[in-house]
Amino acid sequence: MSLTTDHPVEHAAADPPAPRGPAALEVVPVRHPWRWAAVAVTAVLLAQFVHGLVTNPAWEWDVFARFFTAETVLKAVWITLRLTVYGTALGFALGIVLAFMRLSASPFLRWVAVGYIWAFRSIPLIVQLLFWFNLAYLYKRLDFGIPFGPGFFHVDTMGLVGATGAAVLGLALHQAAYAAEIVRGGVLAVDAGQLEAAAALGIPRLRQLRRIVLPQAARSILPNATNEVISLFKGTSIVSVMAIGELFYQVQVIYGRNGRVVPLLMVATAWYALLTGALSVLQHYVERHVFKDQHSFKYRHSVKDRHSAKGATR
Repeated sequence: MSLTTDHPVEHAAADPPAPRGPAALEVVPVRHPWRWAAVAVTAVLLAQFVHGLVTNPAWEWDVFARFFTAETVLKAVWITLRLTVYGTALGFALGIVLAFMRLSASPFLRWVAVGYIWAFRSIPLIVQLLFWFNLAYLYKRLDFGIPFGPGFFHVDTMGLVGATGAAVLGLALHQAAYAAEIVRGGVLAVDAGQLEAAAALGIPRLRQLRRIVLPQAARSILPNATNEVISLFKGTSIVSVMAIGELFYQVQVIYGRNGRVVPLLMVATAWYALLTGALSVLQHYVERHVFKDQHSFKYRHSVKDRHSAKGATR
């Protein structure tokens, strides 16, 4: 009797098994019909909006083009930029002082800073500006001498603070309250262990602040600070209530004379959008420079730590 058996090797060679694993899976692209529908609807709405801007004669683009680079408008833009720069510089200088007062170990300094921030964030900016604008009504003169005692000389407040000075003062004091919280948040984001290590190495406090705290705090301070600068730049339009010839006030004066309200408002809108875009581009390059330096600093120290660890294991 003879037995016949199959040869598995021959069958394996003739009929290879089906492949297994990821290569055997059929790739089916994910379809997003609602995404494409949203894209189509958005594109149609944008096209209609642009078409309306171009074809609607009520926008009066010829009037817009005539006044966009007018001498009075350019002077008003310059005044707006000056108010922004002065308010930002003074506001952040005072804000840094207030931030470190809030971080101070002295309860008195902490509560003074907390009270200042609470007050200037609670009062609307337009009210603050009107208070400083009417400083001469509140205080006829300022006496300098012994506190609560006789004064040696005095200054009349009527000519001390003009309209522009009151605007800069109000913008700076208002900005300082927000800048203080931005700086404080950035400082608190720095690891406290680094300061403890620096103190253990005997590094002076001021050098710790300049070389350790502020370079790292800038990572979180910079984006928020730029947002505040942009908000202050647009907020300068509020000083129009003080009859200062900034951009929005000057546009109001022009359309009050010729009655072309819409194109003159578009002039102001275009300048605000253009300068805000320039600030955003500047923010991008400053952030890239700051973050690049921080990444290179971390990379150098990580390489140094790895070499130290290898030397220790040997």
